[in-house]
Amino acid sequence: MSRRKKKMGFFKKFFLLLFILIISFSAWFIYKTNINGGGLSGALATIAGHDENTLEELGNLEVLIIGESGDDTYKLADTIMVASFCPKTKKASLMSIPRDTYVGTKNMYTATTNYLASYKINSVYRNGTQIDEVLNSVNYITDLNLKNYIIIDTKALVKLVDAIGGVTFNVPIDMKYDDPTQNLHIDLKAGEQLIDGDKAEQLLRFRHNNDGTTYPYEYGVQDIGRMRTQREFISATIDQLLEPENIFNINKILNVVFENVKTNLDFNTIKDYLPYVVGFDINNLSTDMLPGESVYCNKAWLYKHDEEKTKQVVNKLFVDINNQIEDTDKES
Repeated sequence: MSRRKKKMGFFKKFFLLLFILIISFSAWFIYKTNINGGGLSGALATIAGHDENTLEELGNLEVLIIGESGDDTYKLADTIMVASFCPKTKKASLMSIPRDTYVGTKNMYTATTNYLASYKINSVYRNGTQIDEVLNSVNYITDLNLKNYIIIDTKALVKLVDAIGGVTFNVPIDMKYDDPTQNLHIDLKAGEQLIDGDKAEQLLRFRHNNDGTTYPYEYGVQDIGRMRTQREFISATIDQLLEPENIFNINKILNVVFENVKTNLDFNTIKDYLPYVVGFDINNLSTDMLPGESVYCNKAWLYKHDEEKTKQVVNKLFVDINNQIEDTDKES
């Protein structure tokens, strides 16, 4: 047999073996993907090394989300939210906590209480140096056991909105406000429209108009209305972000995340939950705010949470999900 024929025979065997390996791997990958739930979510779970037991072992992911604003010299907790995601049911919850929420241990109605602005939860943040204290404060008023946090520069959401080509959103009211000292100029008309990054910043920072008018009472005035708008806009942004076409914007999205997000979540935890987040349906997101009322005490406006109503909201958003999982496990 000539050397050329031997060489051709070798290549035929090599390519046949390679073809068999590719077919075998593809069959295995499809099989594992189906076991892990199928679709993009199942494929990502397979790539992450998950098996049929991984999902059963994953608990709920609960995190404190802080929207950080300010300049390079000092940062404030401008937005505070508690978020929870259940990978088994693919349901999520989001609860806003007013920035003025009172978290001091002293009785806020006694004459001996010091000036209470320092007992507001956004003051506890202290330029991002007291994250554990903020976590403890939120756990105290909600009776949760939060250990993880995500700190997001408020500019990140603006950049993210631009990265995904804008977000369609129904602006609840006409917004007109100017503050030259902050170089802040808000000028939005009510109605459904495409919100780009610049408009997103205006929308999220709005509290009241130049003439003092604000959101209608039934919507939630001042900061309460602002928090509602934030929750609804974040929901709309997540919905847009999870659209399949945004896979082509993944580099822009990741750059925004890496440049503007700080967290104590480790990579392995993020990797474990990511496949199930991808399959998230925005209709499975429940939102609310910490119930309570604004009170004026010792020359400071504070937000005092209602303990009984807080228990009800926390149960609805975070505890009931666990009960649903237990009921499902018992049935199976």
